[in-house]
Amino acid sequence: MRLVRPKKFLGQHFLTDLNIARDIADTVDACPAIPILEVGPGMGVLTQFLASKERRLRVVELDRESVAYLREHFPTLGEDIIEDDFLRMHLDETFDGEPFVLTGNYPYNISSQIFFKMLEYKDFIPCCTGMIQKEVAERMAARPGTKAYGILSVLVQAWYSVEYLFTVHEHVFNPPPKVKSAVIRLTRNTTRQLGCDERLFRRLVKTTFNQRRKTLRNNIRPLLAALDAERGTCDHTSLLADDIFDLRPERLSVDDFVRLTNRIEQDYKA
Repeated sequence: MRLVRPKKFLGQHFLTDLNIARDIADTVDACPAIPILEVGPGMGVLTQFLASKERRLRVVELDRESVAYLREHFPTLGEDIIEDDFLRMHLDETFDGEPFVLTGNYPYNISSQIFFKMLEYKDFIPCCTGMIQKEVAERMAARPGTKAYGILSVLVQAWYSVEYLFTVHEHVFNPPPKVKSAVIRLTRNTTRQLGCDERLFRRLVKTTFNQRRKTLRNNIRPLLAALDAERGTCDHTSLLADDIFDLRPERLSVDDFVRLTNRIEQDYKA
């Protein structure tokens, strides 16, 4: 069977360097003894090394041409080759409700969506590794007060410890992407409950970073207006007088966003 053609609309950039593929596969060793789900295996350059880990491996691939290639070259995987859209999968059913490691050379066009999906199933994914655009990796690992710190940083770091492991250059892909890539590892932290309304927490983070150059006092107003419409008008004078609203959102840590979420809730309970 001939090689699979990389498809731009699927964000496919096939890794060609076997040493890097082996290094990426080895990142799952930090979370041993549980199954592995690989996203977007393509022609299996990473799959071949994951398959040697002596634990169950499943791969999910949307591209029919890649699926056919995998079935021919990795026949031992059998039904563990899943032809599906990862973003539509019920991940709690992937290994019959058991936890697993999520990994892959993630499609560039949906990498952020993959991590938001991961967060929906965080109780089943104690470890996530893989390769993404360098810029996205930097955003996930960014600390408060830095330019890269944003929505993805806060929402991921609320539940995971983030390690930026190493950078991968463009020339080891077919076709070469226009950006550098990076390999990351996310490991579930000890947080099991944020201690606030998690839905409001997410809304707060997304709303404030949508206008990140404005202070919180200005960029939070659309959220407060929406909450007033949902819950009944509330006087936010005392809330907005807090000094925290003089800051821009990138200055706030995860804990700061949790405290601010609870402070907003108190306004509606007063």
